[in-house]
Amino acid sequence: MSHEYVSHTKRIWFVFALLSVVTTVEVILGIYKPGILEFNHFIGLNLLNWIFYILTIYKAYYIVWAFMHMEGEKSSLRWSVVSTVIFLVLYLLFILLTEGHYIFEVFKNSTIKWNF
Repeated sequence: MSHEYVSHTKRIWFVFALLSVVTTVEVILGIYKPGILEFNHFIGLNLLNWIFYILTIYKAYYIVWAFMHMEGEKSSLRWSVVSTVIFLVLYLLFILLTEGHYIFEVFKNSTIKWNF
């Protein structure tokens, strides 16, 4: 049984270009911080942070999709991996937002001062 060699050079360059563009957008937004995104809030965070979260999750998903060869797997395996990761990321985001807001309120409304 022989397997035919297939070059994936085009695919690798496409993934590289796509992830580079998304990273460049993140860096440009991080440097310039547009006021319309920084000072408008949605569910406890400014829109700029939401964009960072969404782009980072997109990059992580695409890295798993392309470099861990998830596109060639059965749909049930893909969904079991992806749904678990989505759930854990959303849970972590919920904990970070809840606890971060609590800590901010403790420092804001008490005698404890910011020392960092």
